[in-house]
Amino acid sequence: MTIDTYSTFHIPVLQKEVASYLITNPKGIYVDGTVGGGGHAEFILKNFNKLNRYVAIDQDRQALQFSAVRLQAYHQQISFHHANFSRFDRVLADLNLMAVDGILLDLGVASYQIDTPERGFSYMQSCVLDMRMNQENEMTAADIVNKWPEQDLVRIFTEYGEERKARQIARQIVRYRAKEQFTNSEQMKKIINRVSTRQQAIKSYARIFQALRITVNDELNHLQVFLSKAISYLKSGGRLVIIAYHSLEDRLVKQYFVTQARPCTCPPEFITCVCGKKATMKIITRKPVRADEQEIAVNIRARSARLRVGEKL
Repeated sequence: MTIDTYSTFHIPVLQKEVASYLITNPKGIYVDGTVGGGGHAEFILKNFNKLNRYVAIDQDRQALQFSAVRLQAYHQQISFHHANFSRFDRVLADLNLMAVDGILLDLGVASYQIDTPERGFSYMQSCVLDMRMNQENEMTAADIVNKWPEQDLVRIFTEYGEERKARQIARQIVRYRAKEQFTNSEQMKKIINRVSTRQQAIKSYARIFQALRITVNDELNHLQVFLSKAISYLKSGGRLVIIAYHSLEDRLVKQYFVTQARPCTCPPEFITCVCGKKATMKIITRKPVRADEQEIAVNIRARSARLRVGEKL
């Protein structure tokens, strides 16, 4: 794909909601850890034109290339950086920034990534088994299904895909690859079809592909690393805005917010607090913000988006 091929790299979800929650200081400094095609960034920079700085990070060089062209009108405010969002602190260090007014993460896969067969993210079309968000990384989905032991396949299909037939699918993969190596999505679908009814198979496609994508990109570990240090780089009153698309990510974000907002971790039978812990965050969204029917009608991929917001005390 070239930039000229697509007029839209990705349709950003909950665009207005993200901007209204994230921007607490209209002259502040903000980090977009997953800038992607620049949809959220463009909306924010267009509506808050006095922002001091917008730090755009993405691990996909093609996404950065696209957003750099799209956002060239804002070149005085925005800078682009190739990195995983979990390493945002290194980017800030290079820019001599110690604290920011807000950090945004949109953890979804870009529409371009899903719709481009060479990237290998979709089971909806015949594509290679790649799934790397950062194409400079070595391990692909094909490497996993062709080389990993059966028990490890069972583990990731169960943990990351929540697939009930993980063991049967893993066993069929091992049998198949003994004769022929996996190279494309159609082979994977054929394996899943062997152990599932047609109706079950469609859901299993999504679960298995999700599990492979999470593993290839080490998504949950990167999210945990990010969360472990994000609040340290927020100014008081600064906000952390995260959009998750599946329960595993959303659960990590929710638990993190709850932990940071809890002032005491002593057992309930203790009369007085001995842990000395103080709350570091206020939860702004008690329940995740979801896209409305109108947005979903325009962008079906917004259906699974869950937005959570926390504010540093």
